[in-house]
Amino acid sequence: MNQHKFQLDNDELMVAFGERLGLALAACEGAVSVYLQGDLGAGKTTLSRGILRAFGHTGAVKSPTYTLVEPYEFGGRKLFHFDLYRLGDPEELEYMGIRDYFVAPNICLIEWPERGFSLLPVADINLQITTAPVGRHILLQTHLPLAL
Repeated sequence: MNQHKFQLDNDELMVAFGERLGLALAACEGAVSVYLQGDLGAGKTTLSRGILRAFGHTGAVKSPTYTLVEPYEFGGRKLFHFDLYRLGDPEELEYMGIRDYFVAPNICLIEWPERGFSLLPVADINLQITTAPVGRHILLQTHLPLAL
């Protein structure tokens, strides 16, 4: 496993980092699961916005807190943005067919993965986001070769 640390001083840099990560994800083959961990307001959705921009998405990106998942399609590649914050029980994921999302060539971004750990695959990329006096710190752990 590789680890990288980043200091991002503002939301613009967070989106730009997300775009760089998105370009790296686009080069990955197979299914990819990305865990986005951090407190409320840490910047998980802001980072997701950057990832989606790398794929060509120009619209708004909101956290799918109430719908649990927001699908996006880019050519033959699907990207699913999950927010499990309001998940009452991990078993709810079974009812929505969670295993069907984690197939090649899909990319799954999962906010609050700890709420569904028992039913989610092991993360290919884990991002731990913490707020700092200025901006945010990101600890990126990956099992994939990424060119960032």
